[in-house]
Amino acid sequence: MSKSSDIKMVEAPEGYSGEGFFATKLDTIVGMARANSMWPLPFATSCCGIEFMATMASHYDVARFGSERMSFSPRQADMLLVMGTIAKKMAPILRQVYEQMAEPRWVIAVGACASSGGIFDTYSVLQGIDKVIPVDVYVPGCPPRPEQILDGIMTLQDIVRNESVRRRSSEEYKELLASYNIS
Repeated sequence: MSKSSDIKMVEAPEGYSGEGFFATKLDTIVGMARANSMWPLPFATSCCGIEFMATMASHYDVARFGSERMSFSPRQADMLLVMGTIAKKMAPILRQVYEQMAEPRWVIAVGACASSGGIFDTYSVLQGIDKVIPVDVYVPGCPPRPEQILDGIMTLQDIVRNESVRRRSSEEYKELLASYNIS
């Protein structure tokens, strides 16, 4: 049972407040809403997926961060978590899943295999998913602990919270997607 002194209140975003109203920038409100309601799509192929399952369980509870609704359809997800070894034959499927996600979309590479191919420096293993899709956050480890996955999600939340609403229509973002041959 927690006491009222244990409750930590967060500061309100920068803005103007008065009797019965609060005004702030649209970017701030949209960023806060997006950051606290991300729908993850787990793309798990090996041991990192088991660690992610632990992250979803009651002990670590990723639902605290607004990500309790797992989406197994790319059209209903905005956060792609790629976990485990990705074979080169699987790369087009991963890219297709990414392209089917609606904008805005974010990617977390979980573990050494998704980030850099891990210990599998072979002809058949993709040496990092950033060869086929852009990555926002890398979570190190082989496999990473659930705390590290939660840290990666919180890092992504900070990125999303501070991202401009107009970033996705900027020339810089279009050039990034064009470098991956994504239209």
